[in-house]
Amino acid sequence: MSEKPMERLDRRDFMIASIATVGASAALVAGAGTADAQEAAAVSANPGAGTVYTGDMIRGKKVVSALDVNDLEAGQKHLLYFQGVEAPTGQHWYVSVTVAKGAKPGKRIVLTSGVHGDEMSSIHTVQTVMNQLDPAQMSGTVMAVTDVSRPALESMQRRWPNQGRGIDLIDMNREWPGNENGLTAPSRHAGLLFNRLLRPNADAAIDFHTGTTGFEVSAFNIGETERPEVKAMLDLYPVGQILNMPKAAYPTVLHNAFIDAGIPAFAPEIGAARVLNYEMIGLFVEGTMNVLRHHGILAGSMGRTGKDIAVFVGNSGFPVLATAGGLVEHLVKLNDKVEPGQKVAIQRNSFGEVVAEYTSAVAGEVMGQRCDAMSEPGNPLVLVLFNKPTPDGVEIYPE
Repeated sequence: MSEKPMERLDRRDFMIASIATVGASAALVAGAGTADAQEAAAVSANPGAGTVYTGDMIRGKKVVSALDVNDLEAGQKHLLYFQGVEAPTGQHWYVSVTVAKGAKPGKRIVLTSGVHGDEMSSIHTVQTVMNQLDPAQMSGTVMAVTDVSRPALESMQRRWPNQGRGIDLIDMNREWPGNENGLTAPSRHAGLLFNRLLRPNADAAIDFHTGTTGFEVSAFNIGETERPEVKAMLDLYPVGQILNMPKAAYPTVLHNAFIDAGIPAFAPEIGAARVLNYEMIGLFVEGTMNVLRHHGILAGSMGRTGKDIAVFVGNSGFPVLATAGGLVEHLVKLNDKVEPGQKVAIQRNSFGEVVAEYTSAVAGEVMGQRCDAMSEPGNPLVLVLFNKPTPDGVEIYPE
């Protein structure tokens, strides 16, 4: 199976791929792969199968290989493990599943995190939401999966260490909707989760992320504002930025796989990797609780929303790339407004001499910054959220 450029891009690659011709061609290749994966997923999925218990128990929690939340007792929380793909030893990678099943029927919301293994604030956000829910007072169901990419989480690294052709680090968020009969373990794992756990139990979905190791981002949401159901949810978060990203730009990410299945979805981004940013976590917990009220799952009044703050909406990210090696000094902060030609960073060599100065080429707001103090040439230093008059398929997904 030939490798597809879009499947192998990490944050650094996406920055470099901001050249239109590269980004557009990569998007076309990835789109073809997505169609193949979707066809395979449709064949392997059996949504009428209901809940399947394997008979195994892990620390007192039952293991399932398929789940229908309608089979669970109402008015309770249920803690399960989902049986994912097999590891090289023949054991399975087990995914943690928490279901808050309301006492009354209603909408079903799926919350996911841990698609990348270095994204701790996303996991804590979902855990915090679930800990605040009382199923006895709910109408509907909230299901949380907090450790989607278990092998990556074990070492707190972004990518899944696949061993098919020697060690190959695969970005799990380029694999959706997956293929249960795919040629890599991550593809099969994605197919199992999407077909047997996520899609059958979702009327709406939120896939939580953070920046990646070495590059932090502001608090913002990614979603298509042209989709009314998605925009209604995006507007319920008290965060200052929205990246209006068309699905075609990145068809193989998880929230877009939900969109393809007719399920409204979007992706929050919550600060830096490998740490817990409690201030940002609080904003996304508040917004998510608003979403649950919006769908009638929770009663009560809304918290703060986008109406209470100034929200900047852009459709592209402009990368400022390092041209030298050395120590980086930022001259702007996350969420700062910048103008074309404004100096945003400088770089010094080992003698303390300035070897490079960096400016923004666009007007917008700072959405991401390199948080590792040292950089070599080619690394992204600053990412500016801006509005491009005619988005042309370049890669703009900063996760």
